[in-house]
Amino acid sequence: MSSASSSTVAPVLAPAAAMPASGMRFEWRTVLRHRLPLRVMHWINLLCMLVLVGSGLQIFNAHPALYWGQASNFDAPVFATNAAPGPDGKTRGVTTVGSHRFDTTGVLGVSARADGMRVKRGFPEWATIPGPRSLALGRRWHFFFAWLWVVNGACYLSWSLASRHLSRDLAMQSRDWRAIPASIVEHLRFRHPVGDEATRYNPLQKLAYLAVIFVLAPLALLTGLSMSPQMDGVLGGWLQLVGGRQSARAIHFVVMSLFVLFTLVHVLMVVYAGPINEMRSMISGRFRVRYPRTGNGGSDE
Repeated sequence: MSSASSSTVAPVLAPAAAMPASGMRFEWRTVLRHRLPLRVMHWINLLCMLVLVGSGLQIFNAHPALYWGQASNFDAPVFATNAAPGPDGKTRGVTTVGSHRFDTTGVLGVSARADGMRVKRGFPEWATIPGPRSLALGRRWHFFFAWLWVVNGACYLSWSLASRHLSRDLAMQSRDWRAIPASIVEHLRFRHPVGDEATRYNPLQKLAYLAVIFVLAPLALLTGLSMSPQMDGVLGGWLQLVGGRQSARAIHFVVMSLFVLFTLVHVLMVVYAGPINEMRSMISGRFRVRYPRTGNGGSDE
């Protein structure tokens, strides 16, 4: 699974041929994989997501618990990180998920500060932005980068529609739905695509990006706005639909977690597909692809 978004592919260079261990002859070609607008928006999006997650956890730490409904039921959180005395008398971090409790000392509930002292806090100091503990600054950073993220997302969607990136590269075709089982098998076998297949999205990539663009991003925006009482007149019906303001906060947290999961998988795929080649393609736009040679005794794969 290639990790980056693709755009119009145009060969620009054909270096010397390479011979893999299997004996099949290949030639390397450098193609233009990502156009400049896409590359710029990708890095702006990455910056926004890093700050939004860090500042969001800073805000969460002010009250590290999630509830379902309109009001906070302190006795029955759906998720909470807290501190409690352990059997040895030392304070332990405890994470509650529904009716289940887990010892998460060192990560959630209780973690070490930069000076090594263990303190009670929801998420650890290294995961929050800006600084170790500042709700006011966390909110300012979160709101500023949230609107930058929204503007960048609107630019991406407009550009994708105008350039046909959305319809040409991301839209699921009938052949894509049929190819999902084969794509899963290819990923499980850690097989790298070659030739033109390496320059296109596979079905799993398409589904992942479409889910982020049309499900997670709108949910993040709507649930984020829903937590503001000033938006009741605009989003009152939406609040009733999700069950209340605390439900919106819980959904917002889940969406954030899914964004983090998507990013982790995204980075793993970059490493798996070749980090130097993948990073170069998102910085300069140029991407090296192996093509089977059909001449000089070579054979197609």
